[in-house]
Amino acid sequence: MAGFVDTSEFRNGLKILWEDKPYVIEYFQHVKPGKGSSFTRTKIRSLLDGRVLEPTLKSGDKVGTPDIESKDMQFLYVQGDEYHFMEKKTFEQTFLTKEGLGEAANFLKENLDVEILFWNGKAINVTLPNSVDLKVTKCDPGVRGDTVSGALKPATLETGYTVNVPLFINEGDVLKIDTREGGKYLTRVATGG
Repeated sequence: MAGFVDTSEFRNGLKILWEDKPYVIEYFQHVKPGKGSSFTRTKIRSLLDGRVLEPTLKSGDKVGTPDIESKDMQFLYVQGDEYHFMEKKTFEQTFLTKEGLGEAANFLKENLDVEILFWNGKAINVTLPNSVDLKVTKCDPGVRGDTVSGALKPATLETGYTVNVPLFINEGDVLKIDTREGGKYLTRVATGG
């Protein structure tokens, strides 16, 4: 059951209701000015459409907490604009649209375990693992002797996402990609054969 939370209980990652919609707190700061009453600056992101707001609340204000359920699910397949997921225990299936997934759609591959958030019985958001291993499907070959430090080139991954990688990466390599930082290359996991 949904309840209320005071501004003194704010923390990053806390899910709140703002204007009757679920949001997650990405950043907050308690401010105590020399004159006047204290307040809390926040940066919140909508769990429905990814929109970011920066409301300021008076110290002691209360906001609602959404009745959100989280389920561990597995990504199955894409059909048109719908990304389908299945709960492993009950085999119950649900889907999210590409628009609803936002950036997460760039990192989904078959059988990837994710966490799906449900609000009022409807799937609204996905939480990915911090990193995923994806295969390079298209990339210019590395040139022997090209050792410019810090130089990058684009590589297309199996999901269709393009990421900048070091010059030594080749087609067929498997890369570890950070899903939190907008898809940054972390390291090469395996070389292509």
